[in-house]
Amino acid sequence: MEKTLAFTHRYEPSARAGAPTLLLLHGTGGNEDDLLPLGRMIAPGAALLSPRGKVLENGAPRFFRRLAEGVFDLQDLAARTDELADFVDSAAVRYGFDPARVVGVGYSNGANIASSLLFRRPGALAAAVLFRPMVPFEPATAVDLRGVGVFMSSGRLDPIVPLEHPERLRQLLSDAGADVTLHWHPGGHELSDEDLVAAREWVEGASMSRPPGRKVRRAGSSGS
Repeated sequence: MEKTLAFTHRYEPSARAGAPTLLLLHGTGGNEDDLLPLGRMIAPGAALLSPRGKVLENGAPRFFRRLAEGVFDLQDLAARTDELADFVDSAAVRYGFDPARVVGVGYSNGANIASSLLFRRPGALAAAVLFRPMVPFEPATAVDLRGVGVFMSSGRLDPIVPLEHPERLRQLLSDAGADVTLHWHPGGHELSDEDLVAAREWVEGASMSRPPGRKVRRAGSSGS
């Protein structure tokens, strides 16, 4: 367990040349160990960077505050998203991985902050794998996600994520230029073997590099 950067986290270096780094983002109540096995399964040999969320909800770690079930504290979400993006930049320097080859892999609350990274810090992620995501917020300004691949896996019987959210998120990402694959699972909010197999197949065929010339910036900034 590493504590000297902004987040308590785990880091596993890559086991093969040219492998991406997976930014593993757990769900509510999880920790930095939860998604390590998932990361090893869907992208064997990839480097793994797995932070623990810093917000506590009744003792359960999360990546940002919510006001109620499905109601996000947008001010806190923005600040936590920037903090997470800055952590990844610092970790890239510390561990020597390529910041242009970071793939966000999130489940539930982790998927939501990964989506927020895509919209608020374009270029921070080369690609994303989102399990059971919701729409984190409606972007107020245009975002350029051309060349970014996104895999989403949602449950048709999910009691937490309304059915319209995955479709709306897919549309928002597509409108920004992302190449989006939406996989529907017949079950609920929990992950299944089917989710992992579908994600691994997608990862095997996806580009894991930031589009050439794309700079990381806050959405709405000049990019300079």
